[in-house]
Amino acid sequence: MESWLVSLKDADWDTPHDIKTTFNSADMLGKGSKRVVFNIGGNKYRMICQYYFGKRKVSLFINWIGKHSEYSALCNFGKQFTIDDY
Repeated sequence: MESWLVSLKDADWDTPHDIKTTFNSADMLGKGSKRVVFNIGGNKYRMICQYYFGKRKVSLFINWIGKHSEYSALCNFGKQFTIDDY
């Protein structure tokens, strides 16, 4: 998590593609959700964040953090697009 935070601190993002460039294992979620999934702890955990691009910076909000198996369960029900349990 610490290395993720360090990378985030130095990030200069203007588009979702920039997120993927910084974190190549990140997955962009569809359905207009403006969400990205990050692998944390050697892919033992997943973190869903919602992003907003402003005029000067990007804002990233954590919507959910859980075990990889819990993330898979969310996906089975399509909840990764709407969950806000943080």
